[in-house]
Amino acid sequence: MSEKKLVFSGVQPTGNLHLGNYLGALKNFVSLQKNMDCIYCVVDLHAITTFQNPKELKNNILETTASFLATGLDPNKSIIFNQSSVSAHSELAWIFNCVSRVGWLNRMTQFKDKAGSDKEKASVGLYIYPNLMAADILLYKATHVPVGADQKQHLELSRDIAQKFNNDFNCKGFFPLPEPLILKNISRVMSLRDGTKKMSKSEESDYSRINLKDSADEIVKKIKKAKSDSESIPDNLKSLEKKPEALNLLNIYSEVSKINLEKALKEMAGKEYSFIKSKLADLLVSEISPVGKEINKLMNDKAYLLQILKKGTEKASIKAEENLKNVREKVGLI
Repeated sequence: MSEKKLVFSGVQPTGNLHLGNYLGALKNFVSLQKNMDCIYCVVDLHAITTFQNPKELKNNILETTASFLATGLDPNKSIIFNQSSVSAHSELAWIFNCVSRVGWLNRMTQFKDKAGSDKEKASVGLYIYPNLMAADILLYKATHVPVGADQKQHLELSRDIAQKFNNDFNCKGFFPLPEPLILKNISRVMSLRDGTKKMSKSEESDYSRINLKDSADEIVKKIKKAKSDSESIPDNLKSLEKKPEALNLLNIYSEVSKINLEKALKEMAGKEYSFIKSKLADLLVSEISPVGKEINKLMNDKAYLLQILKKGTEKASIKAEENLKNVREKVGLI
């Protein structure tokens, strides 16, 4: 590796990557690969913490890979592979299961959110998957991890595990304490049907999100049907914040047009929702439609996608095995 910082991030292959994934993660991945060493992983082991149809999972792994490539990730610059193809992830996760503390995992709010009211029926994998996430990152001794607000707590756990391992096995500095890369300018992309909820592939209504594979017509239709009200767009941020749906549309417009929110608000203040929806639909068609076409094109050549993953696995395995060998020695495993 060069002396550049090392970035690691992963995306779950659960289908239907959407505008929120694109603005909040994928575009950032492409930008980071210009100046840093980057490892991008399709985290299929994380996906199975809740049951996945095996046939759909295989297809989703390839579709997530296609989405990586369609948005601009270059396999010659970044390592792209699927998590389960490098068994070192699972082995290091088990070691970390023995380093991490139950009390730490009990504080993970995302488990409580995902498990719902009946935690007894949640899988053990869902409970301990933050330890696997720590293994994903620390296996490559990543220095930086691009994270959203909902994953920051898990990164803090990764730092705790790294520090405890270094202390327990008297190897100060062996694992770096990874730093979060949080994009200051990107706001969370919210549902088009409810501006108080994050845009999600799990939401029942397909009209709540712009999928990366949506056609131009579908994008226009969804933006037109996005929740709004009869009043015009306010002329100040304080009033805008009281209108979550308007704020969401303005935020998306701001991100895609590459202008700050204040400038976007100045442009849209006093206008009807139909005005911003028309402008936003045109922007999204221009930005997202080519991505969707490229994903569909790549999905018609699954052999190529498998080849990309295989080459990425070979590169990742070399780094993973070298680091895991040192971990085994530190722990005392033969």
